[in-house]
Amino acid sequence: MSVDRGHAAYAGQSIYTRRGLRAYDAVVYGFNFPVLWRCPKARLVELYDAHVSARHLDIGVATGLLLDQCHFPSPAPTITLMDLNANSLAVAAQRLARYAPQTHQANVLEPWGLPRASFDSVGMFNLLHCLPGTLREKAVAFEYAGAALSPEGVLFGATLLGKGIEYTRLARRALAIMNRRGVMCNLDDRLEDLEAGLARVFASHEVRTVGSMVLFSAQTPV
Repeated sequence: MSVDRGHAAYAGQSIYTRRGLRAYDAVVYGFNFPVLWRCPKARLVELYDAHVSARHLDIGVATGLLLDQCHFPSPAPTITLMDLNANSLAVAAQRLARYAPQTHQANVLEPWGLPRASFDSVGMFNLLHCLPGTLREKAVAFEYAGAALSPEGVLFGATLLGKGIEYTRLARRALAIMNRRGVMCNLDDRLEDLEAGLARVFASHEVRTVGSMVLFSAQTPV
């Protein structure tokens, strides 16, 4: 599966070229997170450690760094990597080769084509703010996640919102540039829309802010 330049989802995933992915970890986790968003990578790994399961689906995988550094509850977890970008899938799968992950190329805003109730955890990191549309529209991804999760399953992740969040002047400028370039689409994303989207699908959820990054988890699809 691939998308052409005219597709709404094209811009947000187009930067993930093979060359771009070689610099991704240094730029994103070495600068963007600690300097722009004021959220160290360790906090994201902690969120993985708290919720990742032995039957895990990861969406928007980038280079697979967070999965590589987190601690699974089993020495042989079953991992499925899902992304629209084939380069990200290949790079992350190679990095996580010790787990023999499955790869699945799909658009998170369209039906996923995965079996119902087949995962105990779903991770969505640095994904929602790259998707086209408003957060109310992007929340369809939570519905698909609920269908893919087991009855006691958990969705967790992190995103950047455009409204109601404190940014430094440098971070706000970077956010504006990335939105103009189409890499992000989140200037109208609001915390209340994120919480409403999670509440519609899950029996309980938790949202907290670290720096300018919003970390969330939601459990038990209803």
